[in-house]
Amino acid sequence: MAEQQNTRTIDKVNASLKRRYATERRFKTLGLGAVVLGLLFVSMLFVDILSKGYSAFVQTHIQLEVYFDPEILDPEGTRDMEAIARADFRQLVREPLRQIFPEVTSRRDKRALYKILSTGAPFQLIEMVRANPDLIGTRMTIDLIADDDIDMLVKGHIDRNAPADQRRVNDTVIGWIDRLDEQGLVATKFNTGFFINGDSREPELAGIGGAVAGSFYTLLVTLALSFPIGVAAAIYLEEFAPKNRWTDLIEVNINNLAAVPSIVFGLLGLAMFINLFGLPRSAPLVGGLVLTLMTLPTIIIASRAALKSVPPSIREAALGVGASRMQTVFHHVVPLAMPGMLTGTIIGMAQALGETAPLLMIGMVAFIVDIPGGPMDPSSVLPVQVYLWADSPERAFVERTSAAIIVLLSFLIAMNTFAVIMRRRFERRW
Repeated sequence: MAEQQNTRTIDKVNASLKRRYATERRFKTLGLGAVVLGLLFVSMLFVDILSKGYSAFVQTHIQLEVYFDPEILDPEGTRDMEAIARADFRQLVREPLRQIFPEVTSRRDKRALYKILSTGAPFQLIEMVRANPDLIGTRMTIDLIADDDIDMLVKGHIDRNAPADQRRVNDTVIGWIDRLDEQGLVATKFNTGFFINGDSREPELAGIGGAVAGSFYTLLVTLALSFPIGVAAAIYLEEFAPKNRWTDLIEVNINNLAAVPSIVFGLLGLAMFINLFGLPRSAPLVGGLVLTLMTLPTIIIASRAALKSVPPSIREAALGVGASRMQTVFHHVVPLAMPGMLTGTIIGMAQALGETAPLLMIGMVAFIVDIPGGPMDPSSVLPVQVYLWADSPERAFVERTSAAIIVLLSFLIAMNTFAVIMRRRFERRW
């Protein structure tokens, strides 16, 4: 009887083990499927962004031989740069096109011919003359920026075989571009203007230089305020503050602030810094103050976790050899916890770099052409620049929107990678 009972028990155990193993395999399969599905969607997103944005890093140029006619630029020979800047530089860029296409005589066709060049082409010549007035009276082959529609045509984003009423470039203009291309006058070059120019209504002239500068000043203000305040608050709460209901209330509020929607901080910044204190709108200073409020909970929580990870034996040993409480904390505990604090700070700064909603509330959505020279100058930031360009209908702005997202993601990945490297290099396991 005992043997039969043991046999039945073993059979029941084996049967239950089979069910548990089968359940475990199903759970692993579902988990693996979820991970693969997530990676698939992320890969599709990255592929879509890269496929739309990589071509923005090159720009179409048309090589023309320009004669810096002194009769147009400086008829009196005074070399007065203010008078030269008011000269008709458009005539200089149009004359080579008239020489290449002498058969274009009607006013309508001439306007279409001149539009293959960007409205910024004359300003290229102005900057060249300002840098070197001796160019007046000489001839030079110059790569002039093409219009955004021509840029899209050369890059293959406009279907030549589509019906004429569905294209932004008609057959006549396509013929002109093909003729220039046969003569070797059409070329694509690395688009340096995308990185150094400010915003523009013309896609071929628009760049992220102003947004990058605005993001830099905004993050500089955020780092200068959030790091010392966050670390000091974490040290006080973890090492010096008495454990009572007031500190418990502060801790609960800090944890709750970490979950508050970011737009709420934007409303707070609008009410406090702009309406109450009168700080300028669209300034990186105000943006930095708002992002400081948003990132402080993240930095405080990460810094407290780093301080908690330091073994109590470190504190006890320091106190045992005669160190004061202050010396123990700042000479022994904080240096050991600093890698974790820096990691939390970098993650908080990466979060601040990608924020848009709070900055929209304080006016950093304004159209800013000039590159800011300091924290008080009006500016935009990279996420807001993406938001502005995404609302533009031109195909060239779609390209630049994706390219700006690529640059933003590169910064975010670099910052998070740096945080991981720092944590792995300096982290101590007790």
